[in-house]
Amino acid sequence: MTEGLITSRRNPLVGRLRQLHQAKGRRQAALLLLEGTHLLQEVLRLRLRPQELLATELWCERHGQLLAALPPGLRPQLVTEEVLAAVSTTEHPDGVVLTIEPPSPLSNASPPSWVLALDRLQDPGNLGTLLRTALAAGVEQVWLADGADPLQPKVLRASAGAALALPLLRGDGAALAARLVGAAAAGCQVVAAVVVPGAIPYWQYDWSRPTVLLLGNEGAGLAPELLALASRQLTIPHSAAVESLNVAVAAAPLLLERWRQNFSR
Repeated sequence: MTEGLITSRRNPLVGRLRQLHQAKGRRQAALLLLEGTHLLQEVLRLRLRPQELLATELWCERHGQLLAALPPGLRPQLVTEEVLAAVSTTEHPDGVVLTIEPPSPLSNASPPSWVLALDRLQDPGNLGTLLRTALAAGVEQVWLADGADPLQPKVLRASAGAALALPLLRGDGAALAARLVGAAAAGCQVVAAVVVPGAIPYWQYDWSRPTVLLLGNEGAGLAPELLALASRQLTIPHSAAVESLNVAVAAAPLLLERWRQNFSR
């Protein structure tokens, strides 16, 4: 069953959901905006409950099985394609958007054995790609210092829902530094990825121990005070034709090397 069709872009619902494009609006409403069929599927797979669901008539006609899987009592609000476009952050939404409550904040528990720590990543696409790779590599927590909001629509979309599945701890550089110090005191090795002569190639390192992998900002790299907390500096050897690799590209071999070493044992 569906709700009556909304045809006007001036409907109050449109304005309310557009506020979720911004961090302030997400905080005030305590809601996240997710766009697209895949993210709806991920929400249901993770047993999260959508608060609102907006869909076009055509989308509903094509996704009867997915509609049948919705939690009891949740009914799609029908909207025109123009109204859906007004709510969405994408140019060509695929017919459905939804809202959910943000995941519960992660408590400052004792450090896990495999952590990705990110210093001031700015690009939502990079962050989303990193989170998706981290989930594939079995990362247990992600620690973030400032930078892009991991729960904004662009990151959620780029991560293909991984941002909802990963425990996230976000704060400033001082908070990240404190977590790194605590991790080292608990026996974790803190490993920084750098582009400097003399750094160890990443495949020569033993990733089997509890590890925090520390990656820096796209342009400035790691803050010096964070880099100083690393017990090891690792690098990805590559051709001198390029100065450095994109952070999301560089993260993939680093994150998956731990998985490879554990798999080969």
